[in-house]
Amino acid sequence: MSPPQVREPTDLERNALLANPNIAHLTNNGRLSVPGSPYSPSSPRTGSDTSINRIKNLPGYKNYQFAGKSAQQEEVEDNVASKGFIPAELVNNEVVWFYNHLGIDDTYFANESIEVISDHVLALYGAKLLAYTKHDPAKLVIDLEKITREGDSDKSPEGAVFIHTSPPGKRATDGPGATCEKRIDNMYLDNSTVEKAYRLETYRSQGSVSATTGQQLRCYFVTRCQFPSELAKKLPDGTTDIRTVSDTRFLERASEHTLGIYQSVMSNVETRYGPVIEVFEVEETRERRVVIGYRMGGTSHYFSALSDLYHFYGLYSARKYVEQFANGVTIVSMYLNPVPNSQAPPIEHSIFQVKKEASLLYCLPDNPFFAEEGVPHAVQEATYAYCGWIFAQHFCNRLGAAYLALKNVLDESNPEHEQVLNQIKRRFRDETFTRQYIEDVIKAHPELIRLLYINFAMVHYPSHEEATRLGPTLSYLRMQVDHPLTDEELYTKIRRTMPNEHDQQVLTSFLVFNKHVLKTNFYQPTKVALSFRMEPSFLPAVEYPKTPFGLFFIIGSDFRGFHVRFKDVARGGIRIVRSRGVEQYSINQRMLFDENYALASTQSLKNKDIPEGGAKGTILPSIGANARLCFEKYVDAVIDLLVPGHSPGIKEPIIDLYDKPEILFFGPDEGTADMMDWAAIHVRNRGVDSWKSFTTGKSAELLGGVPHDTYGMTSLSVRQYVVGIYKALGLKEKDVTKVQTGGPDGDLGSNEILLSSDRTIAIIDGSGVLADPAGINRQELIRLAKLRIPVSNFDRSKLSKEGYLVMVEDQDVKLPSGEIVQDGTDFRNSAHLRFKADLFVPCGGRPEAVNISNVSQLFDLDGALHFKYIVEGANLFITREARLYLEKRGVILFKDASANKGGVTSSSLEVLAGLSLNDSQYTDLMIFKNGKPSEFYESYVRDIQSKITENAANEFSCIWREYNRLKGVKPRSAISDELSGHLTELQEELENSDLFDDKPSRLGVMRKAIPDTLVNKVGLDPILRRLPVPYQKALFASWVASHFIYQFGVNGSAVDFFHFARDLALRD
Repeated sequence: MSPPQVREPTDLERNALLANPNIAHLTNNGRLSVPGSPYSPSSPRTGSDTSINRIKNLPGYKNYQFAGKSAQQEEVEDNVASKGFIPAELVNNEVVWFYNHLGIDDTYFANESIEVISDHVLALYGAKLLAYTKHDPAKLVIDLEKITREGDSDKSPEGAVFIHTSPPGKRATDGPGATCEKRIDNMYLDNSTVEKAYRLETYRSQGSVSATTGQQLRCYFVTRCQFPSELAKKLPDGTTDIRTVSDTRFLERASEHTLGIYQSVMSNVETRYGPVIEVFEVEETRERRVVIGYRMGGTSHYFSALSDLYHFYGLYSARKYVEQFANGVTIVSMYLNPVPNSQAPPIEHSIFQVKKEASLLYCLPDNPFFAEEGVPHAVQEATYAYCGWIFAQHFCNRLGAAYLALKNVLDESNPEHEQVLNQIKRRFRDETFTRQYIEDVIKAHPELIRLLYINFAMVHYPSHEEATRLGPTLSYLRMQVDHPLTDEELYTKIRRTMPNEHDQQVLTSFLVFNKHVLKTNFYQPTKVALSFRMEPSFLPAVEYPKTPFGLFFIIGSDFRGFHVRFKDVARGGIRIVRSRGVEQYSINQRMLFDENYALASTQSLKNKDIPEGGAKGTILPSIGANARLCFEKYVDAVIDLLVPGHSPGIKEPIIDLYDKPEILFFGPDEGTADMMDWAAIHVRNRGVDSWKSFTTGKSAELLGGVPHDTYGMTSLSVRQYVVGIYKALGLKEKDVTKVQTGGPDGDLGSNEILLSSDRTIAIIDGSGVLADPAGINRQELIRLAKLRIPVSNFDRSKLSKEGYLVMVEDQDVKLPSGEIVQDGTDFRNSAHLRFKADLFVPCGGRPEAVNISNVSQLFDLDGALHFKYIVEGANLFITREARLYLEKRGVILFKDASANKGGVTSSSLEVLAGLSLNDSQYTDLMIFKNGKPSEFYESYVRDIQSKITENAANEFSCIWREYNRLKGVKPRSAISDELSGHLTELQEELENSDLFDDKPSRLGVMRKAIPDTLVNKVGLDPILRRLPVPYQKALFASWVASHFIYQFGVNGSAVDFFHFARDLALRD
């Protein structure tokens, strides 16, 4: 990997480091305002006091007094004595010490049986004997636990008790303390739901284990929550009354003081997306209380990670609580104190670092570079290391000179050569830089990682106007320990420190990462995932021949994701990439960005005649992760980089090296079709002005979306190609035989049935295979299509004697021909290769269903075609190599990027409506009233359908003319790609030209490009005032480019364009 381009931080960026950034956490003049809570007036701010909420030294929870404790103690003493393990003369002393000197909370004694407590007394005695035999009191290890599962006992409620030795302020690396909290996370807290939630109380014992050692115990009490059965009540501000959603034991134990604090935190959680983190200074003590609220299930392994965090700063917790609430809110409360005689920074300073880094931990609680033996990174450095780790997995240059040399020798236009190159590329990626290898390199060089982090922070560490009044935080102080190295110096140090070339590549990729981050939410006070807007010029051309316009990189606790766009104004779907198992997940990890890049590139071809260029987003959830939650975090993290922050302590200004407004347009894709409404509402709540157009695929009734399936948008463009073939060849549709994949239950499949009148002989869908050589009964097909149900519901009585229906679950089925189908699923998966008809229209099915390995099966042994015409309605159904193979042998084929672009046209015009209408107009005109659309909406839908039909017919004619002009030398799929390439190139040239500045031409094009319904209702001038200038340029360029090329073809001359452009203002 060559050294990155050196870019020194500007003076402004350097000045950002000269001030304390933690003014971010100021709220309400330095105190949390809760009506009726016993807060003292705010005090003068000290140098470290950046977000202080000062409270009186009152108990957070009522001390529980177990009335039967003395009587129980006597019973325990008798029980222990009866077992005979402890000498009789020592029994009383051991039991008295256990009850009165260990400092175990009465909750334990109230909830446990005589037998369990007796066993624990014996276990403690046995541990002391073992430690004595080792002649080292430090070897005294207590490990007591009792887990009661649901249904185990009628007397004991579901829950658990864990008691173990625990030195204050130190992270245990072995023994029970090393795993206890992680086990509690895994067994209880991470799995809590509103239906089955668990609360946790944990205390550090006040006394020592014995008179000869100062070791203390940590006690954990986990109990199943008991929520009220009544409906929750709302407060006047619309948030939930905490008392109506609380566990009964919590209400018994919590003080009014705590209820007031938790109520405020809960209300903030309900009105925000992301964690709410508050710090409280207890008057006349050094104790600090940290209260963190978030949505239940929003993160995992967080409780144990927080312990690692405060231990890192030399703090210990006297008490900790995790409370769950019936409205889906989780609140964690920690009572933190400095370890006596510690060399750690004073708690008055370090507590604010705990607060800042708790936000990072929320995003990445499972970080192999934090709180690991021999890895001395603070949370910020460890989080940076984690992000660099993920970046290196995707972007280490793994192909190198050998691959490039081979690439230059082979012919990529040859399908077989291209397949060889792809196989070699995948092998390089699998074997060169594995996840484990990269992790090992990072862990082996903590000092270099620290210097790389400082290099990153020197640019992106935020500053605020008031920061000069405040003292420096630990983050800033850590950066000042060494003189930051320049990029060149850092690159040189990496080379000299690491003799291994591959190791150098790993850490050099961190430097590349640093130099190409334009903005990030890394230092945002609250966030749910980490996001980075990258400048994508670092992508090697040998792998990614066309450099994207923009790249977003998103990392969450349970997912990673990308968003790639090839133009400033671009649109594409967000896809969830699911993994069936560990092996599939590993493959998906390696290939995620490549898949994203390829999808966005393909989208560019499809978006050829609309303003938006190609874009795509991908999300890879971890195995077992909640895919919807991953999507929500992904969207929120991206919005962090699009909307300037103005809320102190929540969302604040970030360092923005891009320094231009950005508008993204998201759409539905695999796994996200039902999430578009949430995204639109969420970005509206986040203050995004373009929320109405941020997502397409929204529900029509609630948010004014234009559903493709309801109005057959994608099918309209597919039909134009089918009808175009009929017209060009003089065919009568009723005489044409057809095979279709994608059944009557799908969007394309159902509408293809409803719009056609051919003789369909086979339909293949997810439920099975329906076939009838005489032609499938059209009326029955229409019935299924209108009901949107699969072919498994077909009335078999309407089949001819040669017809059949084979379901995927069928086995050993005999067809009318006598053929035995052993397995219905296998039969379904290959059925598209067995039938013969005039026309094949794939409307569904897996990508690459027809590929270079099986395409020969679409021909008889004598070379006769199974299909004369193919219109590829389903995306990527046929591979490029297979298309060329088919066309070379005489099949008339129109590829997916041309045939199924009706959906993207519809979505584009949905975006246009959202940008053109203000909020009140959008509500009145686009959102249904009483379940019915407005006249404007219906008229606008007709405009969209007309535009789809027009664009598809124009492109079909252009491809058909060009094929005939070239006398069949160039395949139609290649002409389609060439057409897309010319269109996008001409669009880019036009967007960068001054033709847009010619007002008559601009207005003439805009009047034609914007649907009549919209212009007539709103007016052209108001629309243009609302449309962002980049979008106007893109709309202008797309209309001019598409109409010119569709009219004059890909070989239109400069003279042709001169005459075309001269007439733009006159067009009606």
